[in-house]
Amino acid sequence: MPNSLKHIVRFILFVLVQGLVVGQIEFGMGIHPLIYPLFILLLPFDMRPIIIMLIAFACGLSIDFMMNTFGLHASAAVFVAYFRPQLYRLFSPRDGYDVMKEPTLQEWGYTWFLSVTSTTVFLHHLWFFALEIFKTSEWWNILKSTFLSAIISLVLMLITQILFFKKEKL
Repeated sequence: MPNSLKHIVRFILFVLVQGLVVGQIEFGMGIHPLIYPLFILLLPFDMRPIIIMLIAFACGLSIDFMMNTFGLHASAAVFVAYFRPQLYRLFSPRDGYDVMKEPTLQEWGYTWFLSVTSTTVFLHHLWFFALEIFKTSEWWNILKSTFLSAIISLVLMLITQILFFKKEKL
């Protein structure tokens, strides 16, 4: 499957799964699992940052339409897309990234994947819940929601990577 078609299919699947399945799960205590940041992380290493930010905006806005959240997801997705190049640089292997490989668990291993994903998910969720609650007096609820939602989101992302992203055999 050509790369652009693969990313379009992923976009549609992540938006639909987030909006119709994961977004409807009710955990209580302000916990909202969000798996669509994984889509932003799976975009190619060599894609220009402005393109990633535009794609992230479209992804977040699509989820906002489905979940009636008025730009929260779009804002958080663009926030993550903006910091994505710096995060990838921070966790870069000594020899740099092979742009022919995808940024997946199977290609780069558990240590790299968990480091990048956990940092990204924490930043995404912190931004999301800070905007959603939007009160400095509620900092404890913001941190609690961020931490608990991030853990559940990371588990779902890890399961997604293990089940649906197999290494291609040559």
